[in-house]
Amino acid sequence: MDEFLEAAIEEARKGLAEGGIPIGSVLVVDGRIVGRGHNRRVQKESAVLHAEMDCLENAGRLTANEYRRATLYSTLSPCDMCSGAVLLYGIPKVMVGENRTFQGPEEYLRSRGVELVIVDNADCRLLMKNFISASPALWNEDIGQ
Repeated sequence: MDEFLEAAIEEARKGLAEGGIPIGSVLVVDGRIVGRGHNRRVQKESAVLHAEMDCLENAGRLTANEYRRATLYSTLSPCDMCSGAVLLYGIPKVMVGENRTFQGPEEYLRSRGVELVIVDNADCRLLMKNFISASPALWNEDIGQ
């Protein structure tokens, strides 16, 4: 398995262990992880700390040139908010662990020139399937339903 997707899965497991939603993300620039994050909406009582947003926050300020060389890894298809951050910063590639349990605006990202690679990883699917089954109300809150 890709070492960077594995790091995102580790972040997802960390979020679950903290009582949150098991979604993880890492930002890679030039073959090196520069940011890690996991969904911390529950832990921080935040409206916006999805895994990708937490990851970008933890990466800190980067130059436009660094973002243009970056790949964002996420265990789940990014939602509208997180996809917007990808577009805002010009991140050219997103590696998605799975998109069966939730699918963000993937075609829109592609139409804007973002390369999306859907890995369809079994660990990512199982984390989400089990979580959604155990906590449907919290999951619906996270996706705005």
